[in-house]
Amino acid sequence: MEDFGIYAAFGVNCPPQRLLSAEGSCRVSVAVPPSVRQVVLFSSGPWGERICVNAELNDADRFPITIGKLTPYNKCLSWEQWEEETWTDSVTLNVTLEGGNLVKADWSETELLSVKEYTPKDTVAPLAARELNGKRKRERVSEEDRDENKMIKSGEQENVCPNGTVEKTTPVQKAIGQTKGGQKLFSSGADAAKMKGTANGAGLVHGIVGRTPPQSAARTKSKQAKTPTQTAPLVSPSGRWGQTLCPIDALTAILIGGQGSRMHFCKDPMWKLCTEDMSWVAAETLAEGPTPEARIGHTAVYDPDSQRIFVFGGSKNKKWFNDVHILDTQSWKWTMVEAQGKVPPLAYHSCSMFRGELFVLGGVFPCPNPEPDGCSDSLYIFDPHLSIWYQPIVTGDKPSPRSGHSACVMQQRKIYVFGGWDTPVCYNDMYMLDLGLMEFSAVKTTGKAPSPRSWHGSAVLSDTKFLIHGGYNGNNALSDTFIFDIDTNSWTEVTLPQLSVPRAGHSIITMETDGHHRFSGQDEDVDVDAGSVSRRLLVFGGGDNEGNFYSDLTTVAVEDLLAAI
Repeated sequence: MEDFGIYAAFGVNCPPQRLLSAEGSCRVSVAVPPSVRQVVLFSSGPWGERICVNAELNDADRFPITIGKLTPYNKCLSWEQWEEETWTDSVTLNVTLEGGNLVKADWSETELLSVKEYTPKDTVAPLAARELNGKRKRERVSEEDRDENKMIKSGEQENVCPNGTVEKTTPVQKAIGQTKGGQKLFSSGADAAKMKGTANGAGLVHGIVGRTPPQSAARTKSKQAKTPTQTAPLVSPSGRWGQTLCPIDALTAILIGGQGSRMHFCKDPMWKLCTEDMSWVAAETLAEGPTPEARIGHTAVYDPDSQRIFVFGGSKNKKWFNDVHILDTQSWKWTMVEAQGKVPPLAYHSCSMFRGELFVLGGVFPCPNPEPDGCSDSLYIFDPHLSIWYQPIVTGDKPSPRSGHSACVMQQRKIYVFGGWDTPVCYNDMYMLDLGLMEFSAVKTTGKAPSPRSWHGSAVLSDTKFLIHGGYNGNNALSDTFIFDIDTNSWTEVTLPQLSVPRAGHSIITMETDGHHRFSGQDEDVDVDAGSVSRRLLVFGGGDNEGNFYSDLTTVAVEDLLAAI
């Protein structure tokens, strides 16, 4: 194994088989034996100018079950059947090499390999198993759809995390007879437990800066079904929800994770956004070290003093995480922290940075593992200097258990917590944590408050005001926008055309943008004074509970928002 090669082991008793070599094809497809329940893919030898290896496990209908990427810094991937809901028989592994000397590659052809159980072979064989079992799988899927389309009553079972897999009650009701083409982002039972990520098979909805996302992606369904694997390099992130968008300086933000159509985790999990020209750069292969596993419902916060991003928690199908990954934005190197102390696996929690420490509140936790069973009302603090978790002594009237809520740090002394849900209840209450006294108090508000919701977006607009936009109320994605004033404890609803699309699970941040272009929210740009810098609200991604996942980037001037109050 001295020369470069990509190898795969199918099951624990199977010796590795070489799939790609330095002089061979750049693409290969392998039929995974039905009895195999684990696949390990790894590289060996010097990478040279090769950039990455994209890998997909596809089902009988050629749609990805899960995806991954090998890089010179992340040389091994492992998948197990218990982690992937749709892994049945007729699974194929597709591997594609990018970069290096591709002169001999014929991208119109894909080498086909077959693997006998526990005995790898290099002979060419058709993927007959996929076609033989396709009809039976479609019949099974139809039966599952009929089961999911039954009306489910809310409030009869224990709490459900939106990424769980147990048929438990959520506040969502799905109409009888709803077709697969109309499946919603947040639907009943298993769908809500699976992150509300089931889409209509229409694929990913790609938008552009400032453009309103399409209200339906049904017209792209047939095309997506014919070409589920995209070979052309992406110039912007694919449609997704549940990701994080984390600013690291005045003109740069980092996008991490997320989930798109058909509950598939995004194969382009990391991007760099430059707000100077609103351009995206794929960033996964730029960073060294072990990258975080694909996930949703995690948090990512930036510490300006150490110039590092801290990624915590989240979930992937039946896997739950309580790990801490750190990205040094100066060296572009990932490290995984071996932390002391105890913190449970959490997803859909809030995480706030205060004086160099991470304040993690609420979220869904698995109990018994890996099935979700409840929401947390605990506060955990992570000290990066000591690499230790601890629980502070907190007094006062603290929030009830919840997940999908928001938390805004105001004036570097208070954290305001809004909304969230603990099935079957959605909240629109407000709590404040005094970071000096470590005391919670319920906030009595005036004005028209947002309706109960979770998975909304929030952002700090000024020293005294923060914004709440969109979210999910248990039935629909929302499009309304509210601004809260901490001096008067008052809510004000604002209406702007750029924020008129219903979405939940989206990301909202505020950043400075170059004044050469002012993105109006429509197709055209409006020129302003050259060289001026304005502070803007950026809204990315999310879903509309109608099967659409967005990749648009909408911008609104903060001054316009404050002027609308």
